[in-house]
Amino acid sequence: MRIVNDFPRRVMEEETWIPLPDGSRLAARIWRPVDAEQQPVPAILEYLPYRKRDLTAERDIQMHPYWAGHGYAGVRVDIRGTGDSDGVLTDEYLPSELEDGLVILEWLEAQPWCTGDVGMIGISWGGFNGLQIAALRPPQLKAVITLCFTDDRYADDIHHMGGCLLADNLSWASTMFDGNACPPDPELVGERWREMWLERLRGSGMWLGQWLEHQRRDEYWKHGSVCEDYSRIQCPVYAVSGWADGYCNAVFRVLKGLSVPRKGLVGPWAHKYPHLGVPGPAIGFLQETLRWWDQWLKDEETGIMDEPMLRVWMQDSVPPSARYDERPGRWIAEPEWPSPNILSTSFQLTVGHDLLPEVDGVADDDEATLDIRSPLSVGLYAGKWCSYNAPPDLPHDQRDEDGGSLIFQTPRLEAPLEICGSPMVELDIAADQPVAMVALRLSDIAEDDKATRVSYGLLNLTHRDSNENPEPLVPGQRYRVRIPLKHIAQRFAEGHAVRLALSTSYWPLAWPAPRPVRLTIHPSGCRLVLPVRAPRPEEEAALRAFDEPEGAAPMAKTLLQPTQESWQVIRDLANDRTTLEVINDEGRYRIDDIDLEIAARVTERYQYSYGSYDSVSGWTEWQRSFKRGDWAVSTLTRTQLTSDVDNFRIRATLDAWEGETRIYAQTWDETIPRDLV
Repeated sequence: MRIVNDFPRRVMEEETWIPLPDGSRLAARIWRPVDAEQQPVPAILEYLPYRKRDLTAERDIQMHPYWAGHGYAGVRVDIRGTGDSDGVLTDEYLPSELEDGLVILEWLEAQPWCTGDVGMIGISWGGFNGLQIAALRPPQLKAVITLCFTDDRYADDIHHMGGCLLADNLSWASTMFDGNACPPDPELVGERWREMWLERLRGSGMWLGQWLEHQRRDEYWKHGSVCEDYSRIQCPVYAVSGWADGYCNAVFRVLKGLSVPRKGLVGPWAHKYPHLGVPGPAIGFLQETLRWWDQWLKDEETGIMDEPMLRVWMQDSVPPSARYDERPGRWIAEPEWPSPNILSTSFQLTVGHDLLPEVDGVADDDEATLDIRSPLSVGLYAGKWCSYNAPPDLPHDQRDEDGGSLIFQTPRLEAPLEICGSPMVELDIAADQPVAMVALRLSDIAEDDKATRVSYGLLNLTHRDSNENPEPLVPGQRYRVRIPLKHIAQRFAEGHAVRLALSTSYWPLAWPAPRPVRLTIHPSGCRLVLPVRAPRPEEEAALRAFDEPEGAAPMAKTLLQPTQESWQVIRDLANDRTTLEVINDEGRYRIDDIDLEIAARVTERYQYSYGSYDSVSGWTEWQRSFKRGDWAVSTLTRTQLTSDVDNFRIRATLDAWEGETRIYAQTWDETIPRDLV
């Protein structure tokens, strides 16, 4: 990344407080031009629970001063109950969070250094609430950039996929369990810090339990899901994600669903801002944001809306790996979405395990069937639903998964094949249990037979007709179901093959069904539909190139203890027990400007005993500490999720220390009935 030190306008920084109607305060960190009171500027708001003073400081300090140097106020606010703000946070996207967001916008409008026009930007949580606040139509909000986000909190978020419960639901709950247990900084809030900390420890709770109370798409998940009424959003939206991220699908849905000026961008990246994008290539995303902000917050014609509505990275074939520094490929574009340039091409599944173009006239017997009952090991090489690319969390060689799956494969391609969009699988299927899931994986098979996963999809078959009103299966009854796979742009090389794999489990990416399941499929009624896109080299060559990544000067930081990361599959054959262990140790480092030492380490273990569905468990542990001089605090949170045929069981602990003294401890032991999951 190129570091920019010389901006058009000189920048100042301040910590301040935004008053709320109930007397509480939100903590804000603001970067703005020093002469903004004489020449007011629009504001760019990022509104998060991730602690502006420390945990996101490294990222923030390269973005917000950059915008400030180009004539904006970069505003970073801690959500109520997080960081240095007052209060207690008890869940995601609460009405109070959105109401506070409206107060922030009003406060910004009233500042003498602000023109009154505001844009919102955010990745993940901040991408969610930017759209949710836009749907409330505050007059100050003129444009949004939303990254790695969803418009549907049930169907396509870290909690569920296709009606299946994701293991990332546990991982994410544990992340917030840790974050909500962190204290405010005494250097900012003063002697109140201990009182505020104890209030959070006592009141924030363990969120996993309340999430598991809602295993279908009810009103709980509809709140904050802007897909319920896209027309509520009346300001321009720039939607961004990456193929390695869990949230790429939403970009395509909002381009289709919104009627406002809008753009979409999908690169090869994981859950990262694109100027920090991994896998690369990273792009000059901050320059791209300036073109967007200048267009909509300053009424300057930048040409950004003259360019295609959608740009995506068409990925080339690569060998399978759990981590990539770069993904080879090229940028392509579509003038609108859905695009008339993309054609659906169908492939018939056959009893001989082939994928054949339907034009070839496949004539399988309708009564011919194939059966599959997958071992729980299918999924150990799936990676995470939401990849952060640290530790290495992308899917590895799928041949290890294919041994427990039904596979169907095309002949070797005589010419390259390019797809862009969501592949679809139609199945004619029956199950021997009332609750069952099916996992589908689309892979690129190289000439040496290595299998790289391209896309995948899940369906809890009780949700075959509705996420709101699931119904148990009738064992042995045939059903026709359609399962969308995740959007992707992929080039399959000449000599490669396309493989579709079907399994009855995908652990630990998704929680397994209550009992082992045998699925029976009738291949004559099954097909894979690919969104095929023909290359348009002349149009692609004319695309405006992205600039190289740049940002403001980085935060001064001293590494005191090195980081550690690992992702291990442990097969204990003597005890018939398998464990996937993930360790992400951030080490210990000091933020030099505020003399604050921070350390964090997270361990996750997902286990099962051979053939025993009641043995499935997920366990997480977060260790966190902060230190400045004589002030030292630390927390330890542990969460375990297990299940049997009828129930989920959560056991969790929270411990907090000031120095060597434990000042708070709490345990949870909750049993929650399974609801067709």
